[in-house]
Parts: sequence; structure tokens; C-alpha cells
Amino acid sequence: MATRMTVNGVSVCPTGEERHEYFIPAFARRTKKRFCQYDYQHMDGELFSCVAPTLEECRRKRDEWLNKKINKAAL
Repeated sequence: MATRMTVNGVSVCPTGEERHEYFIPAFARRTKKRFCQYDYQHMDGELFSCVAPTLEECRRKRDEWLNKKINKAAL
């Protein structure tokens, strides 16, 4: 299945940008609970990807990942 985030299952997120889309997984169709699929392509080419209930939660997870990445590089 192709989405605006992937082609043949591979992220098409440009370097230095983020992409997200909301979806309702099969197990949550009765409750209509939405989740956010989120991709962020770092300037060094590393891809961060996660799923969370909201875009804000995804960005919080991305920020934690970036902080760990920065701290690791500083060592």
C-alpha cells in the first residue's frame, strides 16, 4: 500500500523534513481510535520513525531522539 509517506514501503521523507499521517488500525476500528505515523529525516540521513496517538507525542519522541543523538555526538 502506498501512502504519501512511502513508496513500496520505503519512506520518501526529504532530508531535514518531517511527514505524518493519521490512520485507524484494524484492531481499533470499533473505537475509531486514530494513530499518527511520523517520519523525520535528519540532516545526516538517519530516519526517525514512530507511531503515537498524536502528532505532538510523535514530535516529543523525535525531540528525545535528537537530544540523545546530540549528546552521543558530543562525547
